[in-house]
Amino acid sequence: MTKLRYAVVIPAVAGTLLAGFTPAFAGEEAKQPLNSTNIPAQYANQKLAWHKCTSSELPTPPPPGAEDIECATYQTPRNWYRADDKIDLTIAVSRLKATSGKATDSVVTNPGGPGAPGRNFPARFRNQAKLRANQEIVGMDPRGTGKSTNITCGGAIGTGSDLDPRDRRRENLNLILDATRYAAHSCQVKSGELGPLINTDQTVRDIDLLRVLLGRDKINWAGYSAGTWLGAHYAQQFPARTGRFLLDSSTEFTTTWQKSFDWQPLGFERRWRQDFLPWLGKYDKLYHFGASGEEARQTYEQVRYALTQHPVTLDGTTVSANALDSFIASQLYNKRNFIPLAQYLVNVRTLTQGGASQQQKAEAAKQVKAKVNDKVTGPQPLMVPSDGDAYDASFWTIPCNEGPWTGSPNSAIRQSQKLIDEQKPLLGAGWFIQPCLFWNNPPAPLPPMTGKGVPPVLIVESEHDPATPIEGAQRAHKAFANSRMITVTGEGDHGIYAGGNAGVDKVVEDYLVDGKVPNDQKLPGVPLPVPAGA
Repeated sequence: MTKLRYAVVIPAVAGTLLAGFTPAFAGEEAKQPLNSTNIPAQYANQKLAWHKCTSSELPTPPPPGAEDIECATYQTPRNWYRADDKIDLTIAVSRLKATSGKATDSVVTNPGGPGAPGRNFPARFRNQAKLRANQEIVGMDPRGTGKSTNITCGGAIGTGSDLDPRDRRRENLNLILDATRYAAHSCQVKSGELGPLINTDQTVRDIDLLRVLLGRDKINWAGYSAGTWLGAHYAQQFPARTGRFLLDSSTEFTTTWQKSFDWQPLGFERRWRQDFLPWLGKYDKLYHFGASGEEARQTYEQVRYALTQHPVTLDGTTVSANALDSFIASQLYNKRNFIPLAQYLVNVRTLTQGGASQQQKAEAAKQVKAKVNDKVTGPQPLMVPSDGDAYDASFWTIPCNEGPWTGSPNSAIRQSQKLIDEQKPLLGAGWFIQPCLFWNNPPAPLPPMTGKGVPPVLIVESEHDPATPIEGAQRAHKAFANSRMITVTGEGDHGIYAGGNAGVDKVVEDYLVDGKVPNDQKLPGVPLPVPAGA
């Protein structure tokens, strides 16, 4: 499984509004008591002690415009179905206050994952003037991650990560499976009794408690990537408490995690072959990597093969063939990364070439090392640093804890070979690395996700999204009653709203702020970057 964890803010480019709106929220239900969901009083009566966040409370310093971000914590039951046990967890939250001085609404945000910490995530919305005028932007580290009560896999995730899944010798595949089995076992042992309770159902109830503590009859939602799964499940569970829910870069939340993830090899390969490599070929005079997408891919294959023979080691950091593929995948989430990714590939090629001078190799090594240590350049409001391995642990634990995960190690190997045969090796070669096949805890059943009784939710999806491919989003849209979908054409970024597309931002904010539910429509994306000196 590939982590759904990167996206980047891009410069604002005007888009075009293509469709009209339909009225929203006719026939609202009668107002209910704030705590109509029977939250025990010792939790519902807490007060959020908001204060300016200290440097120790955030994973990274807040960017300009978000310097006044505030922090608080609250207690939640470890197990909502045994709240009388009085075993509590700490949940860390944050907010950017409404610029008008008094918020009339709260928009709760989530960066994805699953399980990604989001306490610093409100910074992404710091420049959204219309949204911030009368809404506070609320962030949250879900149970298990960040500054909330953590789980851990004991550092076991990543064992065997330099083994090449394209090496289809049975002994190599068995080594990778053994490493996956070991890490899955370690996750379950090290996370103890809390581990099985890191799941969507428990987190949704933590969010509803947060709603009560914020004093809101309803919350609005801006969830990205796996945050669309969490938002949709909240809406289905608590439709009367659902305000305006944005599901940006959507998972196929109407099915299982396994089926939703299974779109990823297609999505990443399409972004790689149809967007990045042709762009790289277009600027061959600058990068000299190949004059077409296919020529550039062949050069990459040569570099990758060289790494299988002689991995590059830089001060203890190994750039292996598998590490190269993982790095490439991490950069495909947003077009802003195309220029640094191109230079990275050029530098790795230099390090694998016999004819390069020592000076050339030294300079290339310096730049590659810098990129390995700082994987994405520029402002990163969607990047989600975590404490220890809590995010990695949650990313594995949540899907494995809920819903069925079918198959066996041998069937997963056959699946990955089929993906290789279908020319989807970037992620497909390693698609047999499925920790949920080795999970011992019985999975919690997922509720039917029909959208019945839920107010209109808005899905935003780019045509070439690598991590949450459009095919899954379309299926979720079709299955979830009363949802609307904006398709962003000529676009492959993961994370669209508040990312520089003015046309999309307008439609989204007309919905989030004014309650105007859009019709299904298509809006244009933002052009790919032009490198300096091109």
